Amino acid sequence: MTTVSFSADDTIHKPLEVGEYLCKESSGTSFDETMKFSVETEKTEAGKIIDEVYSALKEKGYNPINQLVGYLLSGDPTYITNFKEARSQIRRVERDELLEELVRYYLKDR
Repeated sequence: MTTVSFSADDTIHKPLEVGEYLCKESSGTSFDETMKFSVETEKTEAGKIIDEVYSALKEKGYNPINQLVGYLLSGDPTYITNFKEARSQIRRVERDELLEELVRYYLKDR
């Protein structure tokens, strides 16, 4: 596997952080190797926001799981309450980052 560092011009979503790498086949045509994707192990901003939004939804009497799933699937921020600025907080991070954090938490220590 060849590890190549891309510049911001080569990425679709965001520039790479210092020391962050994307993996790419050197020939670009072979599908024999698996690409490696690594994520951080400490609690991210997304994790902190999920905790805060969960708490706000619970406090207002909503089912936080149903509301979060509705938001993650649709992207509609009205699934999230404005109470304690939960709606504006959750919109500060991309939905894929929220999903990444949820998957990381679910699969940790397995």
